[in-house]
Amino acid sequence: MVATLGLTLQAHAAQALAASDNSIDSAGPGVGAQYDGTHVYVAPADMAPFIASFIATFGGQSSKPATTTVTPTPSSASFAAVQTPVGPLSVFAFTTPIPYPFGAERTGYLVKDMDAAVDAAREAGADVIVAPFPDPIGRDAVIQWPGGINMQLYWHTAKPSSAPLATIPENRVYLSPMRTNVFMVEFLRFSKGRVVLDDDHAPGVEVGRPGETYRRVRIDSAFGKLTLLATDGHLPFPYGRELTGYEVADLTATLDKAMAAGATVLVQPFRADGRDAAMVQFPGGYIAEIHSVSQR
Repeated sequence: MVATLGLTLQAHAAQALAASDNSIDSAGPGVGAQYDGTHVYVAPADMAPFIASFIATFGGQSSKPATTTVTPTPSSASFAAVQTPVGPLSVFAFTTPIPYPFGAERTGYLVKDMDAAVDAAREAGADVIVAPFPDPIGRDAVIQWPGGINMQLYWHTAKPSSAPLATIPENRVYLSPMRTNVFMVEFLRFSKGRVVLDDDHAPGVEVGRPGETYRRVRIDSAFGKLTLLATDGHLPFPYGRELTGYEVADLTATLDKAMAAGATVLVQPFRADGRDAAMVQFPGGYIAEIHSVSQR
């Protein structure tokens, strides 16, 4: 299945590994995983139920929603910053049409220096699809990697200070086998991260294809964790719809909290790669992978 499409790419995987030098470089543009959150877009009526459900599931707190303009062109959205022990969120509920290309970016990454980060992204091979622009508390830009992966970069005028997370969430990126190595090389060059694991025969149950295999790559950087899932795109719902995976101590207890808070378990718990994992949909439609470590 999916794995057969990637067998000829092993030599290129070695190139990506070489580009990473097997260490996280503190001189990279990232600040820390506690500042790098998933962007969640919901309808205005779903904002409060979603935030309440997410916090009831994982703990944490939210800022009071505020109406603001978060794009370089006229628009209006209610915005809330959600902080949890397993990762932050930026939640947006637009009351106007959403200007392009906003809504397609998956994450917001805090950078040390906006201009330097944008230059580094360009030099690594990314496209800057929204040039830097001011927001009420700093500056933002949106970059795009091979395979159409959009990420927002942001910088704050006042240096933020947040405690480290209990567990680091993983940005889950689905790509075709033909684009995976290109993404790896370019993202590693930009992030100064490292490849933790490159498995060309990962269990297909992880992408809804039990009994088959596919390629999975795990990357660590100052931006946190990123998992690449290289598939042929023959994915049953909800695989590919989740943006982030969250690690918890007790998966069963977390799922009980989620369901009690109005979430729906879309994929029942399964075990693979030393994890017990499930897929959950929260009020408003946000889908997340949730997992606990079953063995090391």
